[in-house]
Amino acid sequence: MDILAIVERIGEAPTAALFGLITGMIFGIAAQRSNFCLRAATVEFARGNIGPRMSIWLLTFSTAMVWVQGAQMLGLMRAEDARMMAVPGTWSGAIIGGLLFGMGMVLARGCSGRLLVLAATGNLRSVVSGLVFAVVAQMSLGGWLLPLREKISGVWITEGGTNMDVLAALHLPEATGLALGLVLAALAIYLSRKNELGTRKLFMASGVGFAVAVGWVLTYGLSQVAFDPVQIESATFTGPSAHTLMFFLVPDTVLEFDIGLVPGVFLGAFLAAAWAGELKAQGFEGAGNMQRAMIGAAAMGFGGMLAGGCAIGAGVTGTSIFVGTAWVALTCMWIGAVATDYLVDQKGGAAVTA
Repeated sequence: MDILAIVERIGEAPTAALFGLITGMIFGIAAQRSNFCLRAATVEFARGNIGPRMSIWLLTFSTAMVWVQGAQMLGLMRAEDARMMAVPGTWSGAIIGGLLFGMGMVLARGCSGRLLVLAATGNLRSVVSGLVFAVVAQMSLGGWLLPLREKISGVWITEGGTNMDVLAALHLPEATGLALGLVLAALAIYLSRKNELGTRKLFMASGVGFAVAVGWVLTYGLSQVAFDPVQIESATFTGPSAHTLMFFLVPDTVLEFDIGLVPGVFLGAFLAAAWAGELKAQGFEGAGNMQRAMIGAAAMGFGGMLAGGCAIGAGVTGTSIFVGTAWVALTCMWIGAVATDYLVDQKGGAAVTA
């Protein structure tokens, strides 16, 4: 792809938005067809079952690592230039935000990325939850919740003015990331076959991971030819959801990768569901479920912004380049989700559906 030619034809900002749209569409199609969902994987794990949802999540997680680390070894991107690696991270934010996000995705019955995919198929519950998520994320980014987020984030930050590169901190060879990804991918394929998942679903699960690599490579390529500074980023839904919401509410906003990403996911998931005949209007099953979902969405909005990313942004995109706080956030998301499922859905006896 001749990125310079695209920039010269349509400009830098529209190119960034176009790359977000491409990344989002790949993600949306693959996530809809594979039923990728961290929340579903954590619930399986909490109930002592390494089933199909866990297999799909692990395959996405590992293939993202393989694609991204492979791209870096080929010189198609540099992890140290990525925004989430080049700026200070917050350990306190990753811990508290991760726990809140994990709790929220169980209550809302889906992480932020999953809600966006479901909304595209006609799930009105996900539309409402997604809007609550985006509003609270924006409040945490630049609104009433900003002081609280900054106070928690400032308790414990990474040293040296940047985030921690796990591989560099452990003095591991450059190929370690790719090797770990391949080992985890082999385990995921084994579990997938054990759970009798078809080849098509495996392909689509790995496609979600591929979308993450596409985002990294495209934004890095754009940064090499653009006159103005370009953020090197990939799939995540906390900040982009807030930015997309404001794009449609505030005049004179500018195009960027985020503005293309969220509509791209929605469009990709819609087309995939329409092709499969899976478009169906769905709503809340009662006031209690609506209240639960809105509380969960709010927890995800604040928690994701505090943690520096959502289940995708920190849990797949950040970990694929071995950002230290992303690994902590992902671990805490698992802890928060497992604890919430046990205390609310298992011990509390609440009904839970996928």
